[in-house]
Amino acid sequence: MAGKRSTPLALWIGTRKGAFVFRTTDRKRWDTEGPFFKGCEVNHVAQDGRDPRRLYAAVNSAWFGPHIHASSNGGKSWKLSENGLEVKSLPKTKLGRIWNICPASADEPKVVYAGADPALLFRSEDWGRSWEEVRSLNRHATRPHWQPGAGGLMVHSIQCLGGGRMIAGISAAGAFRSADGGHTWEPYNQGVRADFLPKKFPVVGQCVHKLLAHPACTGALFQQNHCGVYRGKFDGKRWTDISRGLPSRFGFGLAVPAAEPETLFTVPMESSYFRCNLKGKFAVARSRDAGRSWKLLTRGLPQENAYMTVLREAMAADGFSPAGVYVGTETGQLFYSRDAGERWQTLAEHLPSIYSVSVDSASAASR
Repeated sequence: MAGKRSTPLALWIGTRKGAFVFRTTDRKRWDTEGPFFKGCEVNHVAQDGRDPRRLYAAVNSAWFGPHIHASSNGGKSWKLSENGLEVKSLPKTKLGRIWNICPASADEPKVVYAGADPALLFRSEDWGRSWEEVRSLNRHATRPHWQPGAGGLMVHSIQCLGGGRMIAGISAAGAFRSADGGHTWEPYNQGVRADFLPKKFPVVGQCVHKLLAHPACTGALFQQNHCGVYRGKFDGKRWTDISRGLPSRFGFGLAVPAAEPETLFTVPMESSYFRCNLKGKFAVARSRDAGRSWKLLTRGLPQENAYMTVLREAMAADGFSPAGVYVGTETGQLFYSRDAGERWQTLAEHLPSIYSVSVDSASAASR
């Protein structure tokens, strides 16, 4: 998509106190709207690439509970979209929070998935108007071995690759893949460490922090884990540890630009005990060769007394070349780069705590 600077791009930001959207046609000048869902926690906003005017928002409230809202006009208006969004398959289990919404691939018209706490997956076949549990995952035989991480027990990463292929990341249970549209699931965690467990390489129990499929390279997978960064293939037997060269194995954010087949970004953090960037210097790590080597990118980012946290959904990349990369912090800063991370600018400084950063799929290459 090199040179297409007139293509509209919308950057949706979910925060602790509502959602905001930043719009641009050149990634230089931005218009801002919001907050939407004022006062509510918005964990995620997802655009449906099959019908780009459709949006879905994971809206959570300490008083009113979890909800999904949908828009069919690009975010101008929203309606509750949650009929059937309840837990019936697990006794004494209550829906706690909606974490992630994923429109399915083009060969599943109208299908949308939602991941929730405690480790729940829901499916809609009518653009989110009604939902049902994906019991094959929610009642998986390994569920007794799943344990909550610091943020809870949740399905937070859902990726639909087409042809019935799906993969979901669960904290703390690991990655699970399906080749038959979610009818059956198998753990896919070989080669991924779980340093916090007595058995370092269990079948399940790993703490996935974020898992992404490459938007344009079919079957290529990447994950930022509690215990490192990994790459894999959907039909592979094991993950490859690609953490060497990073200053830390720990982090949450992950971004994979559509226009480059082997580029990925993450934000290294010191450790699970101090979940901030290292030494007060904010840096984004980039690999151009699928994790074989890494470079720390700092130009334009704060390098003194900057102790920031990037949450699991608060990083994204667009489909342009060079890629736009977008990173939000828990303290309300929003940074972006128009040249794949070489130089950074501040898009916003005083937002509420940023939970998620989503780039509309109009700018992304087709999977």
